[in-house]
Amino acid sequence: MAGISSLGVGSGVLTSDLVDQLVAAERRPTEVRLDQKTERTEALISAYGLLRSAVTELRLPMRQLGSADAMKSFSATSSGSNVDVSVDASKAARGSYSIDVVGLAESQALASTNSFADRDSTSVGRGTITLQVGDKTTEITIDSSNDTLQGLANAINDANGGVSAGVIDTGSGFRLTLSADETGTANAVKITASEDAGAEGLARFAFDPADPLANPAMEQTIVAADAQMKINGVLVTRATNAIENVVDGLTFNLTEVGKSTVKVEQDTAAVAERVQAFVDKFNELQSTIRDLSTFNSDTGQGSILTGDSTVRNIQNELKSVLTNIIPGLENASVRSLADVGIGTDFRTGELQFDSQKFQQQLRDNPDDVTALFAEQGRTTDSQVEFVRSGSNTVPGGYDINVTQMATRGSLNFAIPDTVDAINVQADNTFTFQVDGETSATVSIAAGDYSGADFAAAIQSALADNQALNAADRSVQVAYDAVEGLTFASNRFGGDSNVNLTGLANVTGLNTGTGTAGLDVQGTINGLAAQGDGQVLFLANDAGNSAAGLQVRITGGEVGSRGEVNFIEGVSERAVDAITNILGAEGALSSRTEALNRDLERIQDDRVKLDLRIESYQARLVAQFSSADSLISQLNNTRDYVTQQLDALAPQNFNQK
Repeated sequence: MAGISSLGVGSGVLTSDLVDQLVAAERRPTEVRLDQKTERTEALISAYGLLRSAVTELRLPMRQLGSADAMKSFSATSSGSNVDVSVDASKAARGSYSIDVVGLAESQALASTNSFADRDSTSVGRGTITLQVGDKTTEITIDSSNDTLQGLANAINDANGGVSAGVIDTGSGFRLTLSADETGTANAVKITASEDAGAEGLARFAFDPADPLANPAMEQTIVAADAQMKINGVLVTRATNAIENVVDGLTFNLTEVGKSTVKVEQDTAAVAERVQAFVDKFNELQSTIRDLSTFNSDTGQGSILTGDSTVRNIQNELKSVLTNIIPGLENASVRSLADVGIGTDFRTGELQFDSQKFQQQLRDNPDDVTALFAEQGRTTDSQVEFVRSGSNTVPGGYDINVTQMATRGSLNFAIPDTVDAINVQADNTFTFQVDGETSATVSIAAGDYSGADFAAAIQSALADNQALNAADRSVQVAYDAVEGLTFASNRFGGDSNVNLTGLANVTGLNTGTGTAGLDVQGTINGLAAQGDGQVLFLANDAGNSAAGLQVRITGGEVGSRGEVNFIEGVSERAVDAITNILGAEGALSSRTEALNRDLERIQDDRVKLDLRIESYQARLVAQFSSADSLISQLNNTRDYVTQQLDALAPQNFNQK
């Protein structure tokens, strides 16, 4: 400002420096106060951020303990090298099994007995090669573009027919080798050839596993074989060396022929480690709270959150969840965390964990320990299973009433009880549509079958069908002299069904459409429930304390089916509490939002301060300018008078 730069010209005192000093003096008290408020507010926001992070870190281990499977951990050991065992803890149980690996699954391998002079130029013949592997048939055209041994191998590989081909140099010529992509007798390769006139030669590659010596030009170097294992003396056969669904939760990976003993034992130490992870995270939270809220009696200084009500409320809420007796377990052997070795250090607020006590309780009272941590539903009917709760399900007991049992979709044929009821010819196929989604085509050995023999043969073929196994579906086949031949889906409900949609080279059996299954129907807590297969459930928005509850009715009769007592374990309660603390309406969010509003008000105060100081500075400049002008005028008058007096002084002296 020109006015500021010219200040002091008249007086030499009322300068711009003086204005700056007065303005700074006026600004400083308010500015210091606003800076202090900003610093404290930002420190509080940072402290609540640290607290939020520590609370968030606690949620994951608590959520992991909230699953019933978290209290299950099993390990399996084998006394021999013939089998490795993997365990699914959610399904496994303790046990000991005698394992005798009788034979390993093998992939079939074939080789041409004739040697070819050149792999890339010698003709192999033209026409069509047909590969049949299991229920898959692939046709491959051999023409002028691939009429060589290498061309034939490449065409087979490109066809993705379940067979891999190669050419080997024996030193005295080249031979074609073939191997099935999958192990097991069901994946043995059948090869037929159709030759073009005048370009014969493909027939030398034909092979029939039912008559392996029929074509001397192809030899079976490795015979397709199924894996065979005796478990506790019971023979089990599978197409692969990974044997599943024999013992719940166990997969046996066969490596060599031999005997061993497999033991499955509960691994309580692994479960204790999961609980220790929760204890550690809780103690980290307590350490964070101490750092943020401790009062030092020696210095008389408190921390940033000393005495803060938000911190106290969070501590009290979590303490209530972690120390109270779980509703529904009042009369159980395990009622609270203290009963499984998790106590509180009254001096620090941290949890102390007695791992040995916990493991002993887990061995002695596994059901109660599971209910302590995870949600659990205890039913009075052994054929009613608790499935899960919903976010709106309130702990308590709820009556179950069933008005319709679930059934499985099935297809039935009236088959006479004779030894030749069904005739199956060579190249037969049976195509099933299962549950409206999965199509499966199988074949069985040619011959005459009684109803019972046919049921056993087709059951074996369906059990090894890859399409069904991949879709986790299966069909149970049964024969009864009165009921006839029945194909039943392994699933229950309106979506389950079995249709026989295609037959080839079979007499005594026709295609047919099955009868769809029924969904269970009934009530939960007096409210009409929905059914999905065997699962009876209430929608989560049902407006009832049992809303979201699901139970599975596995058998029994219609009518009253007792009660399910829903218990919400400490993990789920803690997760709910943490979610509320961290939520948009929670204590931390509310406090942080209030502090951010404080920062906005502080910024508004800074803007007002700038405006006030600007006005104050302008007022000082105006006042100083006016005073400086007046002083300048007085100085001018003084100078004039002085000049006049100086001018008069000699004249007066001379007159005297």
